[in-house]
Amino acid sequence: MSLQNLRDTLLWCFIINYGVLIFWTLTVVLHWDWPYELSAKLFNVPREKVNSINFTGIVIYKSVNICFFLVPYLALLIVNPH
Repeated sequence: MSLQNLRDTLLWCFIINYGVLIFWTLTVVLHWDWPYELSAKLFNVPREKVNSINFTGIVIYKSVNICFFLVPYLALLIVNPH
C-alpha cells in the first residue's frame, strides 16, 4: 500500500466516523427522549445516567477518532506532502 492510499484511507475513515459522531450527537440532542425510552424499557436506567453515558460516549468516540485517524493523516501529510 502506498502512502497516498494510506492517507486517503485514513481521511475517509475520519470522515465516515465523524458522520457517525454527528448522527449520534444530533440523535441525542434533538430526540433525547428516544434513547432514554429505549434504555428505560431494556435496562431500567434513569434519565440522568442515559444522558451521562451518551455524552461520555460522544467525547470518547470523538477523541479516539481524532487520535487514530486525523493525527496519523496529518503526520503523513507533513512527512510526505505529494
